Amino acid sequence: MANRIPPDRTTNDLIVEGARQNNLKNISLRIPHNRVTAVTGLSGSGKSSLAFDTLFAEGQWRYVESLSTYARMFLDKVNRPDVDRITNIRPAIAIEQKNPIRTARSTVGTATELADLLRLLFAKIGKPVCPDCKQEARGYHPGSVAEELLARFPDARAMVLFPLKDLGPGHDRSLLDSLLKRGFTRLRCGEELLDLHEQAVLPETRESGIQVVLDRLVLRPDNRHRLIEAIEVAFQEAEGTCQILVIGQGLRTYSTHFRCQGCGRTFEPLRPLLFSFNHPLGACPECKGFGNILQYDKDLVIPDRSKSLAGGVIEPWSKPGSDWWQKQILLAMKKQGVDLTAPFQELPEEVQQLIWEGSDQVEGVRQYFDYLETKRYKLHVRVLLSRYRSPATCPTCHGSRLKPSARFVKLAGQDIVEIGELTIEAAAAWFERLALPAFDAEVAKDILRQLHAKLNFLLRVGLSYLTLSRQTKTLSGGEAQRIALANQLGSRLVGTLYVLDEPTIGLHARDTDTLATILRDLANHGNTVVVVEHDPSMIQAADHIVEMGPGSGEQGGHIVCAAPREQFLADPASLTARYLRGETRIPLPKMRRSGNGKVLSIAGAAEHNLKNLVVRIPLHMLVCVTGVSGSGKSTLIEKTLYRAAARAFRIESLPMGTFQAIKGLEHVKGVRLIDQQPIGRTPRSNPITYLKAFDEIRTLFASEREALRRGLTPGHFSFNSADGRCERCEGNGYEKLEMYFFEDIYATCEQCDGKRFKPEVLSIRYRGKTIHDVLNLTVTEAQAFFSGSPKLTEKLYLLSSIGLGYLRLGQAATTLSGGEAQRLKIAAELKDPSAHNLLYILDEPTTGLHLDDIKKLLTVLHKLVDAGNTLIIVEHNLDVIKTADWVIDLGPEGGEAGGQIVAEGRPEQVAKVTQSHTGRFLAKMLEAAVSREAYLAKNRN
Repeated sequence: MANRIPPDRTTNDLIVEGARQNNLKNISLRIPHNRVTAVTGLSGSGKSSLAFDTLFAEGQWRYVESLSTYARMFLDKVNRPDVDRITNIRPAIAIEQKNPIRTARSTVGTATELADLLRLLFAKIGKPVCPDCKQEARGYHPGSVAEELLARFPDARAMVLFPLKDLGPGHDRSLLDSLLKRGFTRLRCGEELLDLHEQAVLPETRESGIQVVLDRLVLRPDNRHRLIEAIEVAFQEAEGTCQILVIGQGLRTYSTHFRCQGCGRTFEPLRPLLFSFNHPLGACPECKGFGNILQYDKDLVIPDRSKSLAGGVIEPWSKPGSDWWQKQILLAMKKQGVDLTAPFQELPEEVQQLIWEGSDQVEGVRQYFDYLETKRYKLHVRVLLSRYRSPATCPTCHGSRLKPSARFVKLAGQDIVEIGELTIEAAAAWFERLALPAFDAEVAKDILRQLHAKLNFLLRVGLSYLTLSRQTKTLSGGEAQRIALANQLGSRLVGTLYVLDEPTIGLHARDTDTLATILRDLANHGNTVVVVEHDPSMIQAADHIVEMGPGSGEQGGHIVCAAPREQFLADPASLTARYLRGETRIPLPKMRRSGNGKVLSIAGAAEHNLKNLVVRIPLHMLVCVTGVSGSGKSTLIEKTLYRAAARAFRIESLPMGTFQAIKGLEHVKGVRLIDQQPIGRTPRSNPITYLKAFDEIRTLFASEREALRRGLTPGHFSFNSADGRCERCEGNGYEKLEMYFFEDIYATCEQCDGKRFKPEVLSIRYRGKTIHDVLNLTVTEAQAFFSGSPKLTEKLYLLSSIGLGYLRLGQAATTLSGGEAQRLKIAAELKDPSAHNLLYILDEPTTGLHLDDIKKLLTVLHKLVDAGNTLIIVEHNLDVIKTADWVIDLGPEGGEAGGQIVAEGRPEQVAKVTQSHTGRFLAKMLEAAVSREAYLAKNRN
């Protein structure tokens, strides 16, 4: 292996010497600056250890160390990687394929700073429009008032006035004296003019108000300066209000504040915070800027309406602590002659309403929850209430998140919420068409330039279908990563090391070339781009390629090949190069399954951009749902189909996508979603506990002669049990040291030295290894070690068969990637003997997998189908799509231009549909596969 090739220090390339981080085997290599370098290899071969844990960690460490001690207090602690030397490294930025956002307050607009620019734009040139009169409200300054008067009433006589605040009876004399001292000599009360020098007396009835007369003049151009001065004084004295009495034309009121000329309604001053739902000045007062409020959901309280009142249709009243409520409703309904054994759904509407709302004689569901609200100080009550509430659109702001006054402000007829609901593509087109008056265009010139630039960056990274108001927490890891990439493009940094983790995740083959061009642009601007990648087209677009391997885990960590693209593609030792040259391939199935003749169908799917679809899914097949990003795949399969099926099988009660009917669920026994969510939230969860394999290991240790002599049971070998775990760290292996002014520190437990168990437990050995040693074995090593235990090796073989042989048995679940967690879930399904006639739904299971690992994964997935199950896979990977039994392609584009079925059928049928982007790429792959098979068959003959 090329681990110790001495780097040429005469160059300015990034030089790594003696890297030993994680499973890296003391490697050395050279990475050219201002180029795109792809790091590839099998899963667990050391790609992330090199790119993120070594290169990025060193660049980040050096940057943090360059800051002052005070600045470092506010930054995360960065550990230096285990490496001898890294030369010529640049400040590093990591763009990972995960979405760290969990708050509902973050949107695509806020994450990209587009929301900030829109708020500034509306505050600068937005125009308030009266919701009653539909007239544009105006705010005046002295010059604009004078211009309007001179233009509309030339040569007319006028009085400049300002309204006087009436202090009430008894204060007249002091008020008049005060006005005289300040130089004001005339008042207007109704139609009467009063001279203050003549000891004027204010009338008792002042219905028409009192105005101070500042000046009387003729509206001529030569009086313009005098008119402006008088108006300016009026604005100052009356806090922004001025009145002009044009003789014969009536009284006109002007304000520096925005005011409707029709009804006199005033509007708030325009400032950016008025348009922010994250600030009290702009947020809707009812929902506090979230756009929804939590309400008690009838579907959660009454999940099964086929039940009767006597049968416990009110779910919270079926609990032991709510017996009184159940008995009183039964007694009350019996008195009213209601059939207590009839299904709830068959009861009259007024009876259902009475049960929910209650009355003076009947305590209904509403009163039950009102009573519990008074007990919210109890934790278990708050937990109970949360089970029956779900978010509902805020009735005040209708989901816009902003207070009504913010929506009164328009720009070219649109308010800021309507612009936020546009897709990025539609927003870019809207701003292109935006025509502004010369003055507004000059004011907004810089803001519009930045808006155009940011929207174009998002379009380039393939996110045209996202709306600006889309919550960031709902984005996939790939989408979040491309948003971060677009932000970096906008920052235009130079001399930076960018480390990216599979940026092609969630991206259709059509858009991969565009992404490759973007990465090349970053490099051409003077940056070093390192991409951990498996996509063949992205690897072939790189300037320099590094393959890690040759195996996974302990068999990895070597450099198989590190060379410029042309040299790498010709390397005979590289597994990746063999796939790219076509010498090794994922084969086509010998035959496509015909299924069991039954169909699962969903009609009228219309959530988000779905166009009232009717979708038919043949059962007992491997079905791929494809399409460009944003075409509606996840909306159709996860949000609509899965959630509807999950409700039918009473697994979950999440809000479903809009649809009319679903048929065919009676043909399957259940539905399971195998997603990329973590398998556990604590370090105590690991691969063998998840697969229930730790029980066998603990039993083997407890069966040892020494363990029996000491009376140790399987429970003593569990770090979740107080019997055998280290008492000081409670089986964690580390201690948390709380630092009140600094980041918390996690230190290895001094009592057990990180081994998690008591000394008497660690003294027991099975085949020469302690329980701690066994937990540190990789899955592949454990297969050989436990070869005498068929039940255990069968479970370990499942992990190896899906490309997870490199994982350590005791590796914390919190350290697993989304793809690794998903494949663990697949392994758990394979070991379940009852897994038959189930509907499985998977979202991009190829995430993080090398082509050789995908081949192994497909073998496992086809086993699930052969066992009599149906698999629906949302996927972009063409190697998976070509092996499917049935393909449903959505599109033709993303966003509003998507949501339709472009093609469906066998892969060969979809490949013939020219309107399908997937079909075009699939046709090339099938043609190459058929040519390859024909070539091999000819050679065999």
